Amino acid sequence: MAFVPETAAASIAQAWRDDLVPQLEEYIAIPALSPAFDPDWAAAGHIDAAVDQVVDWIRSRPVQGLTVEVQRLDGRTPLIVVEVESFGVSNSSTVLLYGHLDKQPEMTGWRAGLAPWTPVRQGDRLYGRGGADDGYAAFASLTAIEAVQSSGGSHSRCMLLIEASEESGSPDLPAHVTALAERLGKVELVVCLDSGCADYETLWLTTSLRGLVGLDVSVDVVTEGIHSGSASGLVPSSFRLMRQLLDRIEDASTGRVLLESANVEIPPHRVAEARATAEVLGDGERFPLVEGLRLMTDDPAQALLARTWRPALSVVGAEGLPPVGRAGNVLRPSTTLKLSLRLPPTADPAIVLEELTAALTADPPSGAHVSVVGAEAAPGWDAPDLEPWLARALDDAARSQFGA
Repeated sequence: MAFVPETAAASIAQAWRDDLVPQLEEYIAIPALSPAFDPDWAAAGHIDAAVDQVVDWIRSRPVQGLTVEVQRLDGRTPLIVVEVESFGVSNSSTVLLYGHLDKQPEMTGWRAGLAPWTPVRQGDRLYGRGGADDGYAAFASLTAIEAVQSSGGSHSRCMLLIEASEESGSPDLPAHVTALAERLGKVELVVCLDSGCADYETLWLTTSLRGLVGLDVSVDVVTEGIHSGSASGLVPSSFRLMRQLLDRIEDASTGRVLLESANVEIPPHRVAEARATAEVLGDGERFPLVEGLRLMTDDPAQALLARTWRPALSVVGAEGLPPVGRAGNVLRPSTTLKLSLRLPPTADPAIVLEELTAALTADPPSGAHVSVVGAEAAPGWDAPDLEPWLARALDDAARSQFGA
Protein backbone atom coordinates (compact mmCIF):
# COMPACT_ATOMS: atom_id res chain seq x y z
CA MET A 1 0.00 0.00 0.00
CA ALA A 2 1.51 3.30 -1.11
CA PHE A 3 1.39 6.35 1.12
CA VAL A 4 -1.45 8.72 0.21
CA PRO A 5 -0.81 12.21 1.64
CA GLU A 6 -4.39 13.31 0.97
CA THR A 7 -5.69 10.44 3.08
CA ALA A 8 -3.34 11.34 5.91
CA ALA A 9 -4.35 15.00 5.73
CA ALA A 10 -8.05 14.12 5.86
CA SER A 11 -7.43 11.82 8.82
CA ILE A 12 -5.58 14.53 10.70
CA ALA A 13 -8.25 17.15 9.99
CA GLN A 14 -10.96 14.84 11.29
CA ALA A 15 -8.93 14.04 14.40
CA TRP A 16 -8.51 17.70 15.26
CA ARG A 17 -12.19 18.37 14.75
CA ASP A 18 -13.59 15.38 16.61
CA ASP A 19 -11.01 14.58 19.28
CA LEU A 20 -8.06 16.90 19.70
CA VAL A 21 -9.82 20.21 20.25
CA PRO A 22 -11.95 18.69 23.06
CA GLN A 23 -8.73 17.27 24.54
CA LEU A 24 -7.13 20.71 24.43
CA GLU A 25 -10.17 22.22 26.12
CA GLU A 26 -9.75 19.74 28.96
CA TYR A 27 -6.04 20.54 29.14
CA ILE A 28 -6.59 24.31 29.20
CA ALA A 29 -8.77 23.96 32.29
CA ILE A 30 -5.83 22.54 34.30
CA PRO A 31 -3.75 25.33 35.94
CA ALA A 32 -0.48 23.42 35.47
CA LEU A 33 1.85 26.29 36.30
CA SER A 34 5.54 25.78 35.67
CA PRO A 35 7.62 25.26 38.84
CA ALA A 36 9.09 28.77 38.68
CA PHE A 37 5.58 30.14 39.19
CA ASP A 38 4.32 27.41 41.54
CA PRO A 39 7.09 26.18 43.85
CA ASP A 40 4.57 23.78 45.45
CA TRP A 41 3.69 22.23 42.10
CA ALA A 42 4.15 18.68 43.39
CA ALA A 43 1.67 19.17 46.23
CA ALA A 44 -0.74 21.14 44.05
CA GLY A 45 -1.02 18.19 41.64
CA HIS A 46 -1.87 20.20 38.53
CA ILE A 47 1.18 19.14 36.53
CA ASP A 48 0.45 15.51 37.40
CA ALA A 49 -3.16 16.03 36.30
CA ALA A 50 -1.99 17.31 32.92
CA VAL A 51 0.46 14.41 32.61
CA ASP A 52 -2.30 11.92 33.42
CA GLN A 53 -4.63 13.42 30.81
CA VAL A 54 -2.01 13.32 28.04
CA VAL A 55 -0.82 9.80 28.95
CA ASP A 56 -4.38 8.44 29.07
CA TRP A 57 -5.06 9.85 25.61
CA ILE A 58 -1.80 8.46 24.19
CA ARG A 59 -2.59 5.00 25.52
CA SER A 60 -5.93 5.09 23.73
CA ARG A 61 -4.38 5.61 20.28
CA PRO A 62 -4.26 2.69 17.77
CA VAL A 63 -0.59 3.24 16.90
CA GLN A 64 1.40 0.13 16.10
CA GLY A 65 4.53 -0.39 18.22
CA LEU A 66 3.52 2.26 20.78
CA THR A 67 4.72 2.33 24.39
CA VAL A 68 4.33 5.21 26.86
CA GLU A 69 5.63 5.79 30.36
CA VAL A 70 6.25 8.63 32.80
CA GLN A 71 9.87 9.03 33.83
CA ARG A 72 10.24 10.41 37.36
CA LEU A 73 13.53 11.57 38.86
CA ASP A 74 13.90 12.69 42.46
CA GLY A 75 13.20 16.39 42.92
CA ARG A 76 12.30 16.97 39.27
CA THR A 77 9.15 17.40 37.25
CA PRO A 78 7.93 14.32 35.34
CA LEU A 79 8.71 13.55 31.71
CA ILE A 80 6.34 11.71 29.38
CA VAL A 81 8.33 9.26 27.24
CA VAL A 82 6.65 7.79 24.17
CA GLU A 83 8.34 5.28 21.89
CA VAL A 84 6.96 4.11 18.54
CA GLU A 85 8.82 1.35 16.73
CA SER A 86 9.80 1.89 13.11
CA PHE A 87 6.96 1.17 10.70
CA GLY A 88 7.35 -0.08 7.14
CA VAL A 89 11.09 0.58 7.11
CA SER A 90 14.15 -0.92 8.75
CA ASN A 91 16.86 1.43 10.01
CA SER A 92 18.62 2.31 13.25
CA SER A 93 17.90 6.03 13.34
CA THR A 94 15.56 7.87 15.70
CA VAL A 95 13.26 10.82 15.12
CA LEU A 96 12.89 12.77 18.38
CA LEU A 97 9.78 14.91 18.86
CA TYR A 98 9.56 17.42 21.70
CA GLY A 99 6.97 19.46 23.54
CA HIS A 100 5.98 20.57 27.05
CA LEU A 101 2.82 20.83 29.14
CA ASP A 102 3.73 23.26 31.94
CA LYS A 103 2.24 26.72 31.62
CA GLN A 104 2.90 30.41 32.09
CA PRO A 105 0.98 32.14 34.92
CA GLU A 106 -2.41 33.78 34.44
CA MET A 107 -1.10 37.32 33.78
CA THR A 108 -3.49 40.13 32.86
CA GLY A 109 -5.06 41.60 29.75
CA TRP A 110 -7.67 38.96 28.95
CA ARG A 111 -10.52 40.26 26.82
CA ALA A 112 -14.04 40.21 28.18
CA GLY A 113 -15.39 36.66 28.07
CA LEU A 114 -11.94 35.06 28.14
CA ALA A 115 -9.93 33.71 31.08
CA PRO A 116 -6.74 31.65 31.45
CA TRP A 117 -8.27 28.40 32.70
CA THR A 118 -11.55 28.65 30.79
CA PRO A 119 -11.45 27.22 27.24
CA VAL A 120 -13.44 29.39 24.85
CA ARG A 121 -14.03 28.77 21.14
CA GLN A 122 -14.55 31.81 18.95
CA GLY A 123 -14.95 30.81 15.32
CA ASP A 124 -12.07 28.50 14.44
CA ARG A 125 -9.90 29.67 17.34
CA LEU A 126 -9.58 28.22 20.82
CA TYR A 127 -8.55 30.53 23.64
CA GLY A 128 -7.09 29.62 27.05
CA ARG A 129 -3.72 29.29 28.73
CA GLY A 130 -1.41 26.62 27.33
CA GLY A 131 -3.32 25.39 24.30
CA ALA A 132 -0.83 26.83 21.82
CA ASP A 133 2.12 26.84 24.23
CA ASP A 134 2.51 23.94 24.31
CA GLY A 135 -0.42 21.62 24.99
CA TYR A 136 -0.95 20.64 21.38
CA ALA A 137 2.48 19.02 20.97
CA ALA A 138 1.70 15.50 22.20
CA PHE A 139 -1.63 15.40 20.37
CA ALA A 140 -0.16 16.67 17.10
CA SER A 141 2.80 14.30 17.20
CA LEU A 142 0.87 11.10 17.83
CA THR A 143 -1.89 12.08 15.40
CA ALA A 144 0.68 12.59 12.65
CA ILE A 145 2.32 9.21 13.32
CA GLU A 146 -1.06 7.52 13.43
CA ALA A 147 -2.04 9.13 10.12
CA VAL A 148 1.18 7.97 8.45
CA GLN A 149 0.57 4.40 9.56
CA SER A 150 -3.10 4.34 8.52
CA SER A 151 -2.40 5.95 5.13
CA GLY A 152 0.16 3.50 3.82
CA GLY A 153 3.26 5.40 4.89
CA SER A 154 6.39 4.42 6.76
CA HIS A 155 8.48 6.06 9.44
CA SER A 156 11.67 5.57 11.41
CA ARG A 157 11.64 4.81 15.09
CA CYS A 158 10.07 7.79 16.88
CA MET A 159 10.44 9.01 20.43
CA LEU A 160 8.30 11.77 21.89
CA LEU A 161 9.39 13.65 25.02
CA ILE A 162 6.88 15.92 26.78
CA GLU A 163 8.49 17.79 29.66
CA ALA A 164 7.02 19.89 32.47
CA SER A 165 9.60 22.58 33.25
CA GLU A 166 10.08 24.43 29.95
CA GLU A 167 8.48 27.69 31.07
CA SER A 168 11.01 27.70 33.92
CA GLY A 169 13.95 27.35 31.54
CA SER A 170 13.87 23.53 31.30
CA PRO A 171 16.07 22.93 34.38
CA ASP A 172 14.88 19.31 34.59
CA LEU A 173 15.23 18.34 30.93
CA PRO A 174 19.01 17.71 30.80
CA ALA A 175 18.82 15.19 33.65
CA HIS A 176 15.94 13.39 31.93
CA VAL A 177 17.78 13.27 28.60
CA THR A 178 20.91 11.96 30.31
CA ALA A 179 18.86 9.19 31.90
CA LEU A 180 17.48 8.30 28.45
CA ALA A 181 20.75 8.59 26.53
CA GLU A 182 21.20 4.92 25.64
CA ARG A 183 17.53 4.48 24.85
CA LEU A 184 17.43 7.48 22.52
CA GLY A 185 20.03 5.90 20.27
CA LYS A 186 21.12 7.61 17.06
CA VAL A 187 18.96 10.73 16.75
CA GLU A 188 19.02 12.03 13.17
CA LEU A 189 16.16 14.52 13.34
CA VAL A 190 14.65 16.56 16.17
CA VAL A 191 11.21 18.10 15.69
CA CYS A 192 10.59 20.78 18.32
CA LEU A 193 6.91 21.65 18.52
CA ASP A 194 7.27 24.83 20.56
CA SER A 195 7.67 27.79 18.24
CA GLY A 196 5.53 30.19 16.26
CA CYS A 197 4.39 31.02 12.77
CA ALA A 198 3.82 34.31 11.04
CA ASP A 199 0.59 33.36 9.27
CA TYR A 200 -1.64 30.35 8.63
CA GLU A 201 -1.05 30.19 4.87
CA THR A 202 2.58 29.06 4.90
CA LEU A 203 4.73 26.28 6.34
CA TRP A 204 7.16 28.01 8.71
CA LEU A 205 10.50 26.78 10.02
CA THR A 206 12.32 28.33 12.98
CA THR A 207 15.97 28.87 12.04
CA SER A 208 17.20 30.71 15.13
CA LEU A 209 16.20 31.59 18.67
CA ARG A 210 17.50 34.38 20.84
CA GLY A 211 19.24 33.64 24.11
CA LEU A 212 18.35 35.19 27.44
CA VAL A 213 20.00 36.75 30.45
CA GLY A 214 17.91 37.73 33.44
CA LEU A 215 18.41 39.00 36.98
CA ASP A 216 16.86 41.03 39.78
CA VAL A 217 18.61 44.31 40.58
CA SER A 218 17.87 46.26 43.76
CA VAL A 219 18.75 49.81 44.82
CA ASP A 220 18.54 50.58 48.56
CA VAL A 221 18.82 54.14 49.89
CA VAL A 222 17.39 54.11 53.43
CA THR A 223 16.56 51.43 55.96
CA GLU A 224 12.92 52.50 56.31
CA GLY A 225 10.40 54.67 54.57
CA ILE A 226 10.61 58.41 55.26
CA HIS A 227 7.95 61.04 54.65
CA SER A 228 8.72 62.64 51.30
CA GLY A 229 8.05 66.09 52.70
CA SER A 230 11.05 65.61 54.97
CA ALA A 231 13.49 63.60 52.85
CA SER A 232 12.81 64.26 49.18
CA GLY A 233 15.21 66.66 47.54
CA LEU A 234 17.99 65.55 49.86
CA VAL A 235 17.93 61.75 50.03
CA PRO A 236 18.28 60.34 46.48
CA SER A 237 15.24 58.48 45.22
CA SER A 238 15.91 54.77 44.68
CA PHE A 239 13.84 54.97 41.51
CA ARG A 240 15.94 57.82 40.10
CA LEU A 241 19.12 55.92 40.86
CA MET A 242 17.64 52.84 39.20
CA ARG A 243 17.03 54.94 36.10
CA GLN A 244 20.72 55.81 36.08
CA LEU A 245 21.64 52.13 36.23
CA LEU A 246 19.31 51.31 33.35
CA ASP A 247 20.92 54.10 31.32
CA ARG A 248 24.20 52.21 31.60
CA ILE A 249 22.82 49.25 29.70
CA GLU A 250 20.15 50.73 27.40
CA ASP A 251 19.73 53.92 25.39
CA ALA A 252 16.37 55.16 26.71
CA SER A 253 15.60 57.12 23.55
CA THR A 254 16.15 54.26 21.07
CA GLY A 255 16.06 51.03 23.08
CA ARG A 256 19.53 50.10 21.83
CA VAL A 257 21.35 47.79 24.25
CA LEU A 258 24.73 49.30 25.15
CA LEU A 259 26.54 46.16 26.30
CA GLU A 260 29.25 45.28 23.78
CA SER A 261 28.99 41.54 24.39
CA ALA A 262 25.25 41.58 23.69
CA ASN A 263 25.68 42.87 20.13
CA VAL A 264 26.90 40.58 17.34
CA GLU A 265 27.38 40.84 13.62
CA ILE A 266 24.31 39.38 11.93
CA PRO A 267 25.25 36.67 9.40
CA PRO A 268 24.63 37.89 5.82
CA HIS A 269 22.42 34.91 4.97
CA ARG A 270 20.14 35.71 7.92
CA VAL A 271 19.82 39.31 6.69
CA ALA A 272 18.91 38.00 3.22
CA GLU A 273 16.34 35.63 4.72
CA ALA A 274 14.78 38.47 6.69
CA ARG A 275 14.40 40.53 3.53
CA ALA A 276 12.84 37.60 1.66
CA THR A 277 10.50 36.85 4.55
CA ALA A 278 9.49 40.50 4.80
CA GLU A 279 8.44 40.40 1.14
CA VAL A 280 6.08 37.53 1.98
CA LEU A 281 4.69 39.08 5.15
CA GLY A 282 4.50 42.71 4.13
CA ASP A 283 3.86 44.72 7.29
CA GLY A 284 4.20 41.55 9.32
CA GLU A 285 2.59 40.56 12.58
CA ARG A 286 -0.03 42.82 14.11
CA PHE A 287 0.28 43.79 17.75
CA PRO A 288 -2.51 45.19 19.95
CA LEU A 289 -0.98 48.67 20.00
CA VAL A 290 -2.63 51.61 21.67
CA GLU A 291 -3.72 54.29 19.23
CA GLY A 292 -0.85 56.44 18.02
CA LEU A 293 2.00 54.23 19.25
CA ARG A 294 4.99 54.18 16.90
CA LEU A 295 7.06 51.00 16.57
CA MET A 296 10.83 51.15 16.89
CA THR A 297 11.22 50.63 13.12
CA ASP A 298 8.84 50.70 10.18
CA ASP A 299 11.12 48.66 7.90
CA PRO A 300 9.64 45.11 7.72
CA ALA A 301 13.02 43.42 7.26
CA GLN A 302 14.59 45.40 10.11
CA ALA A 303 11.58 44.57 12.26
CA LEU A 304 12.25 40.87 11.77
CA LEU A 305 15.94 41.27 12.59
CA ALA A 306 15.07 43.33 15.69
CA ARG A 307 12.99 40.44 16.99
CA THR A 308 15.46 37.69 16.10
CA TRP A 309 19.07 38.94 15.93
CA ARG A 310 19.33 42.06 18.09
CA PRO A 311 19.39 42.31 21.88
CA ALA A 312 16.44 43.87 23.68
CA LEU A 313 15.87 44.78 27.32
CA SER A 314 12.54 44.38 29.10
CA VAL A 315 11.61 45.18 32.68
CA VAL A 316 9.27 42.29 33.47
CA GLY A 317 8.68 42.78 37.19
CA ALA A 318 9.04 45.26 40.05
CA GLU A 319 9.02 45.30 43.85
CA GLY A 320 9.15 48.12 46.36
CA LEU A 321 6.37 50.02 44.58
CA PRO A 322 3.00 49.94 46.36
CA PRO A 323 -0.20 49.85 44.29
CA VAL A 324 -1.25 53.32 43.18
CA GLY A 325 -4.34 53.24 45.36
CA ARG A 326 -2.24 52.59 48.47
CA ALA A 327 0.76 54.79 47.71
CA GLY A 328 1.50 57.42 50.34
CA ASN A 329 3.81 60.41 50.20
CA VAL A 330 6.80 58.35 51.26
CA LEU A 331 10.35 58.21 50.00
CA ARG A 332 10.59 54.45 49.59
CA PRO A 333 13.56 52.51 50.96
CA SER A 334 14.30 50.55 47.81
CA THR A 335 13.36 49.65 44.26
CA THR A 336 13.82 46.21 42.71
CA LEU A 337 13.38 45.41 39.02
CA LYS A 338 13.44 42.07 37.25
CA LEU A 339 15.37 42.49 33.99
CA SER A 340 15.03 40.25 30.97
CA LEU A 341 17.63 40.75 28.26
CA ARG A 342 17.06 38.91 25.00
CA LEU A 343 20.30 38.08 23.19
CA PRO A 344 21.26 37.38 19.58
CA PRO A 345 21.44 33.63 18.86
CA THR A 346 25.24 33.58 18.77
CA ALA A 347 25.97 35.84 21.76
CA ASP A 348 27.65 34.16 24.74
CA PRO A 349 25.17 34.49 27.63
CA ALA A 350 27.81 33.92 30.33
CA ILE A 351 29.92 36.81 29.04
CA VAL A 352 26.87 39.05 28.68
CA LEU A 353 25.76 38.25 32.21
CA GLU A 354 29.20 39.16 33.53
CA GLU A 355 29.20 42.48 31.66
CA LEU A 356 25.60 43.24 32.69
CA THR A 357 26.31 42.54 36.36
CA ALA A 358 29.43 44.71 36.29
CA ALA A 359 27.58 47.58 34.61
CA LEU A 360 24.88 47.53 37.27
CA THR A 361 27.05 47.11 40.37
CA ALA A 362 30.24 49.08 39.64
CA ASP A 363 30.48 52.54 41.24
CA PRO A 364 26.90 52.69 42.58
CA PRO A 365 25.30 56.10 41.98
CA SER A 366 25.31 58.35 45.05
CA GLY A 367 26.84 55.49 47.05
CA ALA A 368 23.56 53.58 47.18
CA HIS A 369 23.52 49.86 47.91
CA VAL A 370 23.08 47.99 44.64
CA SER A 371 22.64 44.22 44.65
CA VAL A 372 22.00 41.60 41.99
CA VAL A 373 20.34 38.23 42.67
CA GLY A 374 18.57 35.51 40.74
CA ALA A 375 20.88 35.66 37.73
CA GLU A 376 20.17 33.26 34.89
CA ALA A 377 21.70 32.79 31.47
CA ALA A 378 20.50 30.67 28.56
CA PRO A 379 22.16 30.37 25.15
CA GLY A 380 20.46 31.07 21.88
CA TRP A 381 20.49 28.76 18.87
CA ASP A 382 21.34 29.20 15.20
CA ALA A 383 20.30 26.31 12.97
CA PRO A 384 22.78 24.57 10.69
CA ASP A 385 22.05 24.36 6.99
CA LEU A 386 19.30 21.90 6.17
CA GLU A 387 20.29 18.50 4.86
CA PRO A 388 19.16 18.20 1.23
CA TRP A 389 16.65 15.43 2.02
CA LEU A 390 15.06 17.55 4.74
CA ALA A 391 14.88 20.64 2.54
CA ARG A 392 13.13 18.59 -0.16
CA ALA A 393 10.72 17.08 2.37
CA LEU A 394 9.77 20.49 3.74
CA ASP A 395 9.25 21.89 0.24
CA ASP A 396 7.11 18.89 -0.75
CA ALA A 397 5.01 19.24 2.39
CA ALA A 398 4.60 22.99 1.88
CA ARG A 399 3.47 22.57 -1.70
CA SER A 400 1.13 19.73 -0.79
CA GLN A 401 -0.59 21.46 2.10
CA PHE A 402 -0.20 25.18 1.31
CA GLY A 403 0.34 25.29 -2.44
CA ALA A 404 3.54 27.33 -2.14
